[in-house]
Formats: sequence, C-alpha cells, structure tokens
Amino acid sequence: MSKLYLITGFLGAGKTTFLKQFIGLFSGLRIQLIVNEFGQEGVDGILLAELKAVLNEITGGSVFCSCRMDQFEKVLRESADVNADVILVEASGLSDPTGVRKLFAQSGRFPHIEYQGAICLVDAVRFPKLYATARTCVKQLAASDIAVVNKVDKATPEQLEQTLGLIQGQRPEMPLLQTSYGRVDWEILQTLARIQQLPPEDMPLTADLTLRKLLVHISPDITPYQLQKFIEMFLEVTFRVKGFVKTSEGVYLADCVGNMVTLTPFKGAVPEEKQGFLVVLSGAGMPLHSRVKEAQSWYPDHILAIG
Repeated sequence: MSKLYLITGFLGAGKTTFLKQFIGLFSGLRIQLIVNEFGQEGVDGILLAELKAVLNEITGGSVFCSCRMDQFEKVLRESADVNADVILVEASGLSDPTGVRKLFAQSGRFPHIEYQGAICLVDAVRFPKLYATARTCVKQLAASDIAVVNKVDKATPEQLEQTLGLIQGQRPEMPLLQTSYGRVDWEILQTLARIQQLPPEDMPLTADLTLRKLLVHISPDITPYQLQKFIEMFLEVTFRVKGFVKTSEGVYLADCVGNMVTLTPFKGAVPEEKQGFLVVLSGAGMPLHSRVKEAQSWYPDHILAIG
C-alpha cells in the first residue's frame, strides 16, 4: 500500500523547496514523485531529480483538469508496479484540486493507494493580493487539509496577520503551520494523521484559472545581464517566469515571481532540449504578449521566438 500526499499552492509559494524538505521525513522509504508543470517545459522535475526518487512529470495542464486527468490516472495505475511506500504529488500552481477526495474515494479504482491528504503552500507576503484576484487560491484551500504559511521571514507583521486572517476566514478549522524556506518537521505528518478525513465532496472537476502563457526561445549568446533586463520589461504583468536558459556565462535558472527577477547559475544536468526557454504565465486581461514583444524589440538578436 502506497501513502499518497498532495502538495498544492499558487505559483511562487515555494512548493518545490517545501517538497525537498518534506521528502526528508521519509528517509529510507521508496519514494515516487509526480510533478505537474503547467507549461510545456518541465523545470521542477529537473530540480527534483537529484532526490533519487522515481519521477514522473505531467506537463501542459493541471492533472485535475480533463485535459490531463487521463494521464494522471495512468501514472497512478502504473505506480502499483513501482511499489513505492510514499507517493508525493506536486500539483501545478494554477490547478484546482477540489475533486481530489472524490477521485481517491472511488472504491477499487486505486486499491494500492491510501490518500493521506493535501498540503496547501501559502506565500505569506503575496497571498492577500493573489487571494483577491485568483479564484484558484480559494479552490486550493478548500481542497486541502493543512496550510503551510511559507516565507514568514519576509512578511511584515501586518502582511502575516492579513494572510492568516484570510485562511482562517475561509477555513477556520484548518491547522496552520508557519515556516520559512519550506522547512518542516514531523509535526506536519502528525497533524495530518490526526485530521479526521471528511467524506468525499461531490465537486466537479473544473478548468484551471483563466490565464495566458507564452514560451520564449532565448539565444545562447545572451548575457545574464541582458536576460535580467529583458525579463524586467514585462515581469509586472506576469504571475511567474521560469526556465533554464543557456547564456554566454553558462546555464541559468530563471525563477521569477512578483516583481523580483531571480537568475541563478545552475550546475546540474539539463537536457539540451530544455535549455533556452522561458515559460511565462499571466492572467487574462494582462497585456502579456504586447509587453513581451516590446521587450523583444530591445533584444532582437537574442529573443528567437515567442509562441
């Protein structure tokens, strides 16, 4: 029997960082990771590969949306052959997981899986703004059993108070853990074990948050400075910018949320076909395409394509 945990939370909440900490609680056990990227280019999978677990990536949409549900169920059925002790599912930051209880409550569908609950990662700084504009945040809280409020070290007392108030206003019974850098200990497993699982709610599987996404192809002769300036020109109209970009100074990981451009030299192995692309995610009504095209006009020799 495999115990399955779902990790959810909006873009930039720190799910991948949390997952690296969380997996340490299962030392000595056989782990299977199912990583769900919304964009076509898997990034989190590469970052998590160093954990030496069995890894499956599902890209191009939420595993809870009809466009990828069949693939998700196929991976879950095949997980019986993996014989993992623990299955960890990192959902897309734009996913609506409200149907997860119903999925695992269906008798005989996944007899080898024991659903342990969902953990919702929350960005202590950005959550109030996102909660007001992205209905997916509400859905993710509704489907979760425990909320982990991350990045509390970066939040002002007022921001933290507002974030906690919003969570408790929607889910007053939900246990809350506060942390930074995704750090957790055995308390989170003990808390999940104490939670009485509610009967499966008859909720429909819904589509993801209405959004726009672009894939930007970058020339390998761009410098890190030019890449940073390019991203800065449109970052404010995005939810997230992420990808591995080969530059004149080596491969860099771009992982940008809010108004902060973060470029980090990446020394791990990245397949050639996954280098040189930025996945750009934005909301409906934001002038994403026009802003990226304008930024491209400043770097015509380095921005190869926008699609």
